[in-house]
Amino acid sequence: MASTLSDQLEEVRCHAEACLYSTGSVLEVRAGISAMANIPLPPSAKYRYIAAETMIIENGVNNNRKETIGSLQRLSTALNILEKYGCNLTSSSRPKYWRAVKHNNPVFRATVDVIQGGRAVLCLYGYSNQQPDGLSFPDEVVEPDIEKVAAVTLEVMSLRMELDMLIKEAHPHPEFFERIIPSLNQKDDFEPISDAVAIPSSLRESQPLYMSLASLSQSPTSAFLPVRTANASTSTSISTRHTERANHHRTVVTSSKMRKNHSSSLLSWHCTHCTRVNSNQDILCETCERPRLASSGSAKDEFPQPFTITEWQCKSCTVVNAGSSILCEVCERPRLATKPPATPTRPTPTPNRPAAPVLGMPGDPDSQWMCQFCTYINYTPASVCEMCDLPRPEPTKMRVKLHPPSQVKKVPVLSVKPKDPPMEDPDLRRQKLMREEGLKLIQLIRDGEKKGVSPEEVYTGMRVSGDGNILPCDWLKAELPHLLDQICATATSSRAADLKAGQNQNGTGTAEDTGVEEEQTRGGGVTLSRAEAKLAWLSAGGDTERAAKQALRDRHSKVKELCSLGFTDEVRCQEVLRQSEGEVRGALSLLQRPLMEPFHQRMWSDQPEPPIDINHPDKQRVCRRLLAVYDLPSWGRCELALSLLQERTAPYSLDDVVQAVRESHDRDFIRRVLAKECPICLSEFPHSKMQSLTSCQCSVCCGCFQQHFTIAVRDKHIRDMVCPVCWEPDINDPEHLNSYFSTLDIQLRECLEPEVYDLFHKKLTEQALIKDPKFLWCSHCSYGFIYDGDQLKVTCFQCRNSFCAQCKKPWESQHGGLSCERYQSWKRENDPEYQRQGLAGYLRDNGITCPNCRFQYALSKGGCMHFSCSQCRYQFCSGCNNPFHTTCAVIHCSVTGLHAHHPRDCLFYLRDWEPGRLQALLQNKGVEFNTDTPPGTQAGLCGVIEQKDESGQQTDSACGAQTQPGHAGLCEKHYREYLVSLINSHSIDPAPLFNANELVLACRRYQVDDARGELEDDVTYYTRILEKLIDEVPLGDKVPRKK
Repeated sequence: MASTLSDQLEEVRCHAEACLYSTGSVLEVRAGISAMANIPLPPSAKYRYIAAETMIIENGVNNNRKETIGSLQRLSTALNILEKYGCNLTSSSRPKYWRAVKHNNPVFRATVDVIQGGRAVLCLYGYSNQQPDGLSFPDEVVEPDIEKVAAVTLEVMSLRMELDMLIKEAHPHPEFFERIIPSLNQKDDFEPISDAVAIPSSLRESQPLYMSLASLSQSPTSAFLPVRTANASTSTSISTRHTERANHHRTVVTSSKMRKNHSSSLLSWHCTHCTRVNSNQDILCETCERPRLASSGSAKDEFPQPFTITEWQCKSCTVVNAGSSILCEVCERPRLATKPPATPTRPTPTPNRPAAPVLGMPGDPDSQWMCQFCTYINYTPASVCEMCDLPRPEPTKMRVKLHPPSQVKKVPVLSVKPKDPPMEDPDLRRQKLMREEGLKLIQLIRDGEKKGVSPEEVYTGMRVSGDGNILPCDWLKAELPHLLDQICATATSSRAADLKAGQNQNGTGTAEDTGVEEEQTRGGGVTLSRAEAKLAWLSAGGDTERAAKQALRDRHSKVKELCSLGFTDEVRCQEVLRQSEGEVRGALSLLQRPLMEPFHQRMWSDQPEPPIDINHPDKQRVCRRLLAVYDLPSWGRCELALSLLQERTAPYSLDDVVQAVRESHDRDFIRRVLAKECPICLSEFPHSKMQSLTSCQCSVCCGCFQQHFTIAVRDKHIRDMVCPVCWEPDINDPEHLNSYFSTLDIQLRECLEPEVYDLFHKKLTEQALIKDPKFLWCSHCSYGFIYDGDQLKVTCFQCRNSFCAQCKKPWESQHGGLSCERYQSWKRENDPEYQRQGLAGYLRDNGITCPNCRFQYALSKGGCMHFSCSQCRYQFCSGCNNPFHTTCAVIHCSVTGLHAHHPRDCLFYLRDWEPGRLQALLQNKGVEFNTDTPPGTQAGLCGVIEQKDESGQQTDSACGAQTQPGHAGLCEKHYREYLVSLINSHSIDPAPLFNANELVLACRRYQVDDARGELEDDVTYYTRILEKLIDEVPLGDKVPRKK
């Protein structure tokens, strides 16, 4: 059962901790705390971090149940404040000053510091560094341990909830606490108040105290009002002043318990600053030396409140808070705080009060008032609190109840002799004097800080000057330099006198006498600096004789310290100590400076450092130089580098070995790094002498890298500038093009010659200009440029020839004023050379245009449809302009090699049709075509210019194939190309002439559903899929049209 409860407690604890230091809600945290509090386990087994049982015993054990409940309420209030400290640390937005807890905080002093174990909980939070004014986190701790703080805060919350339930008698398992605190089992039995005075209820409200006491014998005893013992002596003195009660003596009867508490409280008092218990005869605290601010035997400490506060209303925002809360849940102001009183525009007149019998005495309740923020007892006529400097709140006006005159007033009032002024308490007078002296000293220290004088100097100067009319700062400025010189002279003469006295005691003519004379010669003339004399004067409290002796002792100890470091010349040690004003660090720097002079001269000289001799017999010296010059990470790495360099077969240089040793300490890995093989020249180089591109993992030596890219820049295209090993990356991809060349530019800048690098930049610029829509290629040469004009005639900047900016044809005078279409029509009808060329000229004028750079080629499209542009190296189909690529973006494409996807009206498919079938397609659409051979054309041979691959070289030459009758003087291949160009220019769809097999293949090629119905005949089926193909798959969008 215990293990089950422990497992349940651990589960609930883990969940609640996670909610507390993460983004969990407040409801989840409260539910976890409630579940922990209700688990039936004793505190010793339930709480892991805080000593809950010890805290309850030390703070809750009392003689009866009422006192125990009050102690537990104070413990619950302190736990509430500790809970807020923990929640502030676990919060994501911690307060600005979360690193420290100040002891002078009134809330901290009134709650956490009055219980046992409160500071131990703060240490668990991390406040483990003791400061003069409080606790703080250690300097090396940057952030608090959130998980541990959350665990401790959770236990503080759980213990506070259990105490609240125990106070309200709602705890489900009180037996665990009754075993710890036996007084919880006692019932509330009210003993008769032995020191109470019976006062009639009719006289409680309005009658004065002396009138009520005078009428005690005549009034009934049906109602009693307890009078505290603190007021008993006052009431006795008042009652005995009457002439009829001159011989009356009142005996105060107190219980044994109250006498015990009273006697113990009179023997000691608690310091309100550090909570130390001091003897009653002590005026100052033995620990912090602060005065006792309040009487130890006050009625407030002797008698607890006869009732328990379960809730209280905030006086600032009027919210009702729980009795265990010390701060308001809404405005977070303390329980006793009020709104800041409005400053009156004119002083409020104080109404006159009737004279009291003992007005102005410390025991008079009318002459004192309590500050509602720090609860300090102040005395009138003070209107500002002496502790926190807050103004006194306005007193609440009480309604005065008028009563009929009593019979007692008819008694004639006897004349009272004027009372002698009361004797002032010597303790209070001593406290007041100490306070005045302390305030005066504080003011003098503050004035000295403004003038650059330390508090020690101010205090010592005030003691030495002795004249209260002279300010310490003025005395220090005028008299201290002469006094310090006097101390230095006294120390020097005292040292000389000591040496002379030793000489006289040793006698003359002896060896010891010679040693004393040498010592007097070396150290007899001790010269102190003013700084040393000042420190000795402060430590001696202003006594010049003691200061001189102390300065000599300090100087002697510093000389011994320097001698222990190897500097045996005492005279030199004395001199450097005087120059450094007694600082050992400064004297050591002055003594070491001559020793470092050769090193400094070598470091700042213009001569180069001698090379490291790896064969030097002193290996440690070589390792030290390696460690200093090359900044290796450790001594072991230096030894590893030296051993690699001393190998007989090692062709390594020192810089290469150091670079490899910095990266790793593995000898085999370093050898592999130092022996990389170049895949081009097959030579071995260190890794630092190899270069690689960012697009692949290949590495080549610097020489091969430079040679490859020099040849590529000079003799090849910009797209050939790829890795010489794997030929990556694919520069046809425009996304990778810019990023690749941006990194390649940085690498080529270091390895290429300046003229080669400039040529590379020129080609790279042309590659970027090609993408501009205003870029034009000259039809006469291979020069390109940007043209911003709006005229058709363009003149090349390179060859100075003109051409048309729209149709790219050489410019003729007949083109002026005509559009390109009308000019072509005129040329076909009137130019005899053009007519002689026939369809060969037509095919030449309607040649191949690169879709990437728009460079035109006067070539035929027949033969292989794969065309590579010589300007931009773009690979495309000459019939439909679709790109050739290896990485296909078409879905469900299974081709892995270089390929392109062609539309159904591309020459790639239509070149296999017979000329008659193509002519039929044109006749169906009413398009005219040529069949006759033009006059003047060479008979029997086709004259169309096409690109041929001869011996690895691409050349442009005439076709030379045999012509056929009815093909307009062209070979069958080029006549088909001519007919297809007419089909493309008129956007004619060849699908209506597809046969059954071609139609089914086209549907499957373009992923058109060709499923056939069960009762569908052939005509219906082919008609349906033909319409579906035409509707779903359009013609090629890049096919050249209307030329």
